[in-house]
Amino acid sequence: MAGALPDGEPVPDDGSLPDDATREVGKDGFAVYVHVPFCASRCGYCDFNTYTASELGGGASRDEYADTVLAELALAARVIEPGPVRTVFVGGGTPTLLPAGDLARILDGIDRTWGLAPGAEVTTEANPESVDPAYLRALRAGGFNRISLGMQSAAENVLRVLDRRHTAGRAPRAAEEARAAGFEHVNLDLIYGTPGESAEDFAASLRAVIGAGVDHVSAYALIVEDGTRMAGRMRRGELPYPSDDVAADRYLAAEAALSEAGLDWYEVSNWARKDAECRHNLLYWTGADWWGLGPGAHSHVGGVRWWNVKHPVTYAKRLAAGTSPGHGRETLSAADRHMEDVMLRVRLRDGIGLDRVDATGAARALADGLLEPGAYDDGRVVLTLRGRLLADAVIRDVV
Repeated sequence: MAGALPDGEPVPDDGSLPDDATREVGKDGFAVYVHVPFCASRCGYCDFNTYTASELGGGASRDEYADTVLAELALAARVIEPGPVRTVFVGGGTPTLLPAGDLARILDGIDRTWGLAPGAEVTTEANPESVDPAYLRALRAGGFNRISLGMQSAAENVLRVLDRRHTAGRAPRAAEEARAAGFEHVNLDLIYGTPGESAEDFAASLRAVIGAGVDHVSAYALIVEDGTRMAGRMRRGELPYPSDDVAADRYLAAEAALSEAGLDWYEVSNWARKDAECRHNLLYWTGADWWGLGPGAHSHVGGVRWWNVKHPVTYAKRLAAGTSPGHGRETLSAADRHMEDVMLRVRLRDGIGLDRVDATGAARALADGLLEPGAYDDGRVVLTLRGRLLADAVIRDVV
């Protein structure tokens, strides 16, 4: 057994799970997440589990990474038999720093191990400057059918503040190249509320994503995490802190522009054309099971949640020794699972049943104009546009 940990129960060396957790694994859908922790450079706002070459100091090789992930997959195959995999999502980091053939080899390993469901959604994240038409065609040939590109902004000054490496026009072009390569679904990510971003800067970003013809857009308010380079700049007074009022204005602008272009919200921060919603994220948000492969990846099976060691070198050493890379885990109580279910489903366009939430809090949110009256009358909690702006407050009221 691994040693007991302060932030979770010990994970057995073989990664085994309680029988209760595995008895009905995949009954509500099963997904696989693959974390690729490599980045060419570190963005000033990023606190993800990622590493540049200089930060790793040669201690972990990209060349061997696919084999290491496949070693964890072989361990996972001894732990659960979930049935067909409905979705695969490769995130990071910058997954497309790996050769397209390595990503395809990981996907093939997942298919050989558990089987991909017919029509499975297979996504990779990518930085716009890390792909070109030939690479995109190779990814598509390898089985990927959805790509999520980190655009963030169409304004050069905003990209500089965020420490992004691509030029303003690169992300829309990459989206068009992905479509030309045969990707069925293409997402562009935006960040709004960056210091120095004007209303026109964000309007230009919205025009750019719409003009690129993508069928999915994610837009997130800038969050400044402690310990990041951007947080340090703000503490020193070099940059102003984000404004909640500005973020609200940007969100309203996004809703107006994207809905007019035929992309409808289906989660507070996500808009899509009909049948282009991210099915992988929907599985997360509706309580499905998933296995997370890679350093720092989180997994959930039958109410048991666990997470891998963060550093790629430690992760590789564990697997080379034939032991689980799991760092710690927790078994969620019925109350924990209910609370998380409410927190996630309230943010969805489909909402949650009124019988699943606190009736007094829901009635108060309705009276405040935060819930749709028609849906409420039909027994569901669904956010209004104003409710989406205040989603965290609504969740606190109804949990």
